[in-house]
Amino acid sequence: MNVLARSAASARPQVSDFARDVVAGLSAGRKTLPAKYFYDDHGSTLFEAITALPEYYPTRTELGILEERAGEIARLVPPGAALIELGSGSTVKARILLRAAPIAIYVPVDISAGFLSAEAARLKRDLPRLRILPVAADFTKPFELPAAVGASARVGFFPGSTIGNFEPAEAAEFLRHAARLLGPGAHLIVGVDLVKDAAVLNAAYNDAAGVTAAFNLNLLRRINRELGADFDLELFRHDAFYNPGKSRIEMHLTSAAAQKIHLGEHTIRFARDETIHTESSYKYTIETFRSLAATAGWSPVAVWTDARQYFSVHALVLR
Repeated sequence: MNVLARSAASARPQVSDFARDVVAGLSAGRKTLPAKYFYDDHGSTLFEAITALPEYYPTRTELGILEERAGEIARLVPPGAALIELGSGSTVKARILLRAAPIAIYVPVDISAGFLSAEAARLKRDLPRLRILPVAADFTKPFELPAAVGASARVGFFPGSTIGNFEPAEAAEFLRHAARLLGPGAHLIVGVDLVKDAAVLNAAYNDAAGVTAAFNLNLLRRINRELGADFDLELFRHDAFYNPGKSRIEMHLTSAAAQKIHLGEHTIRFARDETIHTESSYKYTIETFRSLAATAGWSPVAVWTDARQYFSVHALVLR
């Protein structure tokens, strides 16, 4: 679930990209929508609610690892470094590193501009000596770091198992993108969800309170609001399940009836039980993730896990 999220279409200048991607995805033989479009301001708020659910283990497990291992992670950070968090969302995890490590500059990067601004303001109140330089941008695409980062040592931070929202080839390309952004000698701290019992995974994406369902359906509400479509949310349901053959959770929106949707000049037809694939969340072993990172030029430095081996935090370096 995680964050892949936080993409270009949240900002008004990029609505045309949103429209183009939505039309292309819904016109395909197997309908799909990019998970990054979940994260308008309301979607970001819903995701933060998901992270607190009892079934959703990734956030609290990763927080536990970061809190327990903060000192070890901090020893990898050079004094005066810039911490660059990609798809920052809530600053809860970053705060652990910011308090433990000798970081001078924090650059949170997120497309949800309103959420980004509010989080940066709260962090500034709590850590007034820290230089905070928020960047509203699609972190999956090239963007400029603030000039003030200059020649500071750079540490990338990509928590939340967001790496799993990419298809494996896309994940490798994202890691190459991060390498270009951060430069030789940089470190990258990445949260990676691990392969585990399917029952645990299925429960995490099908919470009893229905928050994940609301998060998934909010994508249709956003399309209605921003693109003038006429989705009837009552005629779609949230479906999520673990696909063991591909080692991933799949999230879908399933049509409850044969129906037609209007989107500008386009008419989109749905058969009963036809789905829109809205998100994949790949699960890795430590070895398969390290192998993936190596294809993008990153070398392993350390890895930390919880006692149940549910989640992992990797430290990588760009040689």
